Amino acid sequence: MLQQLFTPSVQHTLELVGIFVFAISGALLAVRKNFDVFGIAVLAEVTALGGGLFRDLLIGAVPPAAFTDLGYFLTPLLATVLVFFLHPEVERIQLGVNVFDAAGLGLFCVSGTTKAYEYGLGLTASATLGLATAVGGGVLRDVLANEVPSLLRWDRDLYAVPAIVGATMVVLCIRYDVLTPVTSALAVVTAFVLRLLAMRYHWRAPRAWNRRSTAVEVQE
Repeated sequence: MLQQLFTPSVQHTLELVGIFVFAISGALLAVRKNFDVFGIAVLAEVTALGGGLFRDLLIGAVPPAAFTDLGYFLTPLLATVLVFFLHPEVERIQLGVNVFDAAGLGLFCVSGTTKAYEYGLGLTASATLGLATAVGGGVLRDVLANEVPSLLRWDRDLYAVPAIVGATMVVLCIRYDVLTPVTSALAVVTAFVLRLLAMRYHWRAPRAWNRRSTAVEVQE
């Protein structure tokens, strides 16, 4: 399905760009945590490949793409080298990194959903794995860095919701037999734009109604 939207070479290039940007975010967190070079590389690899690896193992697409395409493995290492030597400069272009991260989110939630469906999963399960593909690496990154995953924190701009919207659009298109290159692209762009708007206007998910908790929020 997604192959109809892009040629294999273009799709592969887009996936590598998404992997690279996700790896940058993992490597930067490792630097902030004062990890050594091995820790930086591990966090970069996990952030970039974790979601896709989880999806492929669940749907039986083995060996996973992360182990059959050398570019998938080497791209996070390139991000590791870049951040290791130039992390102050990378931090200064964080806005640009976030824009590409949002694009990767949109691409991976759509590609993850379509791949899961092509391997025989139902619509709900496919959308769930599309979400996992897009955000799974970030969750693993935060767990390894001993942080509450950003996905679960109320004080972070919406991240999972744009991916959910993109994945849901794909399964609805499949359900009504209107999944085409145009509708696939629309799902990618919708998730991308929603993420950009969430960052621009600091949209956040609501907390519990009439919350009475006395817990003090820890600000970084």
